[in-house]
Amino acid sequence: MFKHKAILVIHGFAGGVYDEEYLINYLEYKRNFDVFSFTLPGHDVKNKKYATEDRWIKKSEKQLKMLLDHGYKEIYLIGHSMGGVIATYLTKKYPQVKRLVLVAPAFTSLGTKEQGGLLSALFKIPDLIKAYSYQELLTRVNKLPLTSEKEFLNLVDHHKKDIYDIKVPIMFIHGSADQVVPVKSSIDLYGKIKTEKKKLIVVDGYYHDIFKGRKVERICKEIKTFLSVSKFRIKNGRIDF
Repeated sequence: MFKHKAILVIHGFAGGVYDEEYLINYLEYKRNFDVFSFTLPGHDVKNKKYATEDRWIKKSEKQLKMLLDHGYKEIYLIGHSMGGVIATYLTKKYPQVKRLVLVAPAFTSLGTKEQGGLLSALFKIPDLIKAYSYQELLTRVNKLPLTSEKEFLNLVDHHKKDIYDIKVPIMFIHGSADQVVPVKSSIDLYGKIKTEKKKLIVVDGYYHDIFKGRKVERICKEIKTFLSVSKFRIKNGRIDF
């Protein structure tokens, strides 16, 4: 039986569905979408050993296939941070994915060897600790095995070029103060990708966790509008607020 459009939300590295909870509830309430989310392998403490590139990809693909098997004809993907890289890969592979929202996509990030790696670098950013609190960062990092950092970097390395093959409408959303994934990454990609159906929103003063703070309602509204319009028209390629 035909079903209307479904939205699949993919969270980021060391994150969880709670990071996008406000957005998920907003979309369910404001629009006739069916919105789905899930926890990436290894992010639930009990199964740390499952925090691998291969399992992240397979679980995400399984979730998308499940929606298709249940009769959904169009899928809209929203990916946050590492979830944006995975969502881009799925968009490239599955023609049923019709729109893509990338929230601070982690195609580049801090965490070089000189910085001591991604997990170590997180604790060297004073503004990030202010935004999340030291305890929250510690909790997020401790639920993942040390090997997960290499898996994350491998995932980005293997799929960082997928974005250049995307032809569906793409929306980038990035905080100007993001020190995990620099906003320059999204700005550069926005300028380089081939599709003309694209939009970039830079949120002034926001960090990596984009769905918190006083501007979250407007951010969610912009996403809803992007996913709702029947015909995609670009009124303003880049918006800053």
